[in-house]
Amino acid sequence: MSVRIHNFMGRFGWNARKYFPKLSSNWYLKLQFLTRRKLQKRYIDYFLSQSEPPMPLVVNIETINRCNSTCAFCTANIHAEKRPFRKIDDTLYYSIIDQLADWGYKGHLTLYGNNEPWLDTRIVEFHKYAREKLPDSYIFMSTNGLILTLEKVKQIIPYVNQLIINNYCMDMKLHDNIREIYEYVKAHPGEFGNVEILIQMRYLQEVLTNRAGSAPNKQNTTRIIKETCLMPYTDMWIVPDGRMGICCCDNFETTTLADLNKVSLKEGWNSIPYQKLRQDIATGRQNYPFCKFCDFIDAGLRMDIVKDTLDHTGQVHGSRQYLFNRKK
Repeated sequence: MSVRIHNFMGRFGWNARKYFPKLSSNWYLKLQFLTRRKLQKRYIDYFLSQSEPPMPLVVNIETINRCNSTCAFCTANIHAEKRPFRKIDDTLYYSIIDQLADWGYKGHLTLYGNNEPWLDTRIVEFHKYAREKLPDSYIFMSTNGLILTLEKVKQIIPYVNQLIINNYCMDMKLHDNIREIYEYVKAHPGEFGNVEILIQMRYLQEVLTNRAGSAPNKQNTTRIIKETCLMPYTDMWIVPDGRMGICCCDNFETTTLADLNKVSLKEGWNSIPYQKLRQDIATGRQNYPFCKFCDFIDAGLRMDIVKDTLDHTGQVHGSRQYLFNRKK
C-alpha cells in the first residue's frame, strides 16, 4: 500500500500553470510531442502490422455522463455540460465485462470517462463484478474527490489497484475531506492492502489541451495539428449508451466507431470506422476531421504501457509484467 501527494514540478510548476497558463501548456505539449514521437510511431507500426488488431491497452467505460466539478478546461464541468443525461444499462455493462473476460483481457480498466464516477450509485458493485471477472486486470479509479469519504474509499479499495484523487483547487491545499482521507490512510496502512492511493494537486483553472478544439479555456478551430496520436491504438472508449467513441476528447459523445448494442466487443474494436481512423491518423491528425485541431497527448500511463509492450515479446500482453510491477 502507498499513499502520496503529487504536485507536478512542485510550487514552481503550480505557479507556472497559474500565472502563465497558455505558455505553460504549449511548452509542455511541445516537449511531450518531441520526446515521444519515435515511441508512438514504433507502437503504431507494430499495431498496424498485425493481422488482427491487438487488444486495447486501456478500456474506459463511462457509466454515467455527468460531473460535479467546475474545472475550466473541461466541457463536462457543470457550467459547460451539453450532453443528454445517460447512465449505462446494467445488462449492457455486465455484458461488456463478460466479453472482456471471454476475450482473456488482462490490460487496464477504468469505469471513468468525462465524468465523476461516484455520481453513479452502482459504482462499487460495478467494480466488484469487474474484479471478479477480470482478476488479472489493472483496475483504477479516477475521481475529483468532491463527494469522496473515507467510507467510500474503504468500499472501493478491495476492487481497484489504484485510486487517483484529483484535488482541484485554487490555493494548492487539500480539501478537508481529502486531507482527512490522506491522514487516516497514512496512520492505518494495514487497512488498505496493496492499493496505491495517489492524490494529485490540480489547479482548477489550469489550461491543458484543447480536447479536439473544444476545451472551454483553450478552443481551437484553425490551427491544424500534424502529430499522430496513440489513443485509437491503445484505448477502447465506451460511453453510457453503448457506443464506442474515439477517445476522451469527444467531450460531447458525437463520434461512433461501433455500437455495442448491435455488435460484439471484438467486432467493434475491429470495425470499418475504427480501421479507417487508425489508417488515417497514423501519419497525422490532419488526415481525420475530428482530430485535426486536437493537441491532446497522454504523457504518462499509455506511454509506459506501450514501451513495456514493445520491450517484451512484441505482443500486447507484454504489459503483464508492467501490471505485475505496478501491483508489487
